[in-house]
Amino acid sequence: MKIERLNQDKIRIFLTFDDLLERGIQKEDMWREIPKVHELFSEMMDQAYSELGFDANGPLAVEVFALPAQGMVVIVTRGKVNGKNEDHIQEDENDEDVYEMEVTLEQSDIVLYAFRDIEDVISVCKQLKSAELIDDGRLYAYNGKYMLAFEPVGFELPRYHAIIALLAEYGEATSITTAVLEEYGKVIVPAKAVLEICTHF
Repeated sequence: MKIERLNQDKIRIFLTFDDLLERGIQKEDMWREIPKVHELFSEMMDQAYSELGFDANGPLAVEVFALPAQGMVVIVTRGKVNGKNEDHIQEDENDEDVYEMEVTLEQSDIVLYAFRDIEDVISVCKQLKSAELIDDGRLYAYNGKYMLAFEPVGFELPRYHAIIALLAEYGEATSITTAVLEEYGKVIVPAKAVLEICTHF
């Protein structure tokens, strides 16, 4: 579980599928109101408080993005407390529903991996091309790393897993969404990234 602060009232939490598995939670469970999911959310908020000092009292907007290969991204935005002061809420410790949550769930089909240098990108692209797995994709530069994004729509499972295995060998799954990349990153190759890189290197 990785937690980062986006601004004063917003944090992003990245949960891998291992994080969910350890707690006996299936991906589909995140869409359901069950005690295990509440426990996970409480654990996330405790960790956010201890690591970042993010106090989750009051109304929260929670966005959950399911990423196909990497896990889940949970974005928590703290709202304003309507007419109550924070001390009043903290006294209410027996109340189990401390969090007033408004949850939005979204599924993303985009596979996104980060690479430390261009050599790793070239290597993985050559492997993907020679194995005839995929020649598509978009390449971005963001925060000193290279990001490869794919939309494996309609892929058979064995091919999909083979692509993920190769990407994981050279890079790492990232919790950044393509919306963030489009806004703050730089597009290096807008389409057919694997083919383009293999052609030029």
